[in-house]
Amino acid sequence: MNNAIVFSQAPVLLVGGAGGDNRQLMQLLDEADMVVAADSGADWVRSVGRLPNVLIGDLDSVSAVTRAAMPPGAVHHISEQDSTDFDKAVRSIRAPMIVGIGFLGGQIDHLLAAMTVLARYPDRAIVLVGDHDVVAHLPPQIDLPVAAATRVSLYPMRAVTGQSDGLHWPIDGFEMSPGTRVGTSNRADGPVSLSMKGPGMLIILPLSERHLLQRALVQCGGSWPAL
Repeated sequence: MNNAIVFSQAPVLLVGGAGGDNRQLMQLLDEADMVVAADSGADWVRSVGRLPNVLIGDLDSVSAVTRAAMPPGAVHHISEQDSTDFDKAVRSIRAPMIVGIGFLGGQIDHLLAAMTVLARYPDRAIVLVGDHDVVAHLPPQIDLPVAAATRVSLYPMRAVTGQSDGLHWPIDGFEMSPGTRVGTSNRADGPVSLSMKGPGMLIILPLSERHLLQRALVQCGGSWPAL
């Protein structure tokens, strides 16, 4: 946690190379004061007529044209190969929230690696945006004022227990883990409150709930200690 490159008092947009909906990318670019690209995510940003403020990664996939277009000092090469570019970027950013796009599409192994990074940094507020869903790591407690019938999927990355209020199928009393019980395609009966006994639970909501999830993470008032 001592290798920060980007410091921001506002949420940071992090763009990956898995691609996605250009309109969604443009909307997020318009919302962001600071844009960081993870390796070839910079090519996606350039393809819609913009450039990121900062480029971070092992730089094995970003094009030479995009790299040359970046301002001096904006390119940060992290050469180690023991982590993904998403991981390299996350640990290099200090901000109240990271909103990531371009990490949920493309190859399934890259998607799974992104989920692993979310679980690796339970102390960080990170929302990943896909074409249809948004994903985040749950803090100890969160209130989600979703409408009834909203899909609320819970996916544990390790053994974890918790309590719920407002879910059609409550999670109280169950140990959830990747190899036993997961909570995909649950749904809300109204506003949902979740309390987790430990880190490791991801929440997946429809894309339409992105702003609601971001606000809830800001308002929850706490996160897990860093691992």
